[in-house]
Amino acid sequence: MDQAVAHGDGDEEHLVIFSLGKELYGVTIHAVESIIKLQAITEVPRTAAFILGVTNLRGTVVPVVDLRKRFNLTSNENTPNTRIVIVNAEVGKVGIVVDEVTEVLKVPREAVQPPPPMSTTIESAFINGIARIADKLVILLDLEKVLASSTKQHNW
Repeated sequence: MDQAVAHGDGDEEHLVIFSLGKELYGVTIHAVESIIKLQAITEVPRTAAFILGVTNLRGTVVPVVDLRKRFNLTSNENTPNTRIVIVNAEVGKVGIVVDEVTEVLKVPREAVQPPPPMSTTIESAFINGIARIADKLVILLDLEKVLASSTKQHNW
């Protein structure tokens, strides 16, 4: 069973859904610590292009990753809806910048399908599954794979 679905209670998975451009993405709510407004980010020299830097989260220094850059998507201007989703990963807390958090909802397991063999949006290794919610498709991310090479090489 997909990792994104394995943490759900019973036959449902609780997801945080967010957008990057026109696409919707989701992560299990168990990985999300908080969702905050965009705040000051201090650049760190000699980091990967998709690492924006670090931010102060209630006294803790947290690395911040730009998912648009991580997925090689077109850059977008930040808006009042831009958020940093603070997630708990193997390497610790990491912030991921998203265009907008659209909803938190429970999705039935039968609505989640395995990822297609080939993905045109992001590397298929980053995808845990695709959830069909009403008339929308939501790409479920494997956060450990998305964040693995971005944080381990910098010892965060």
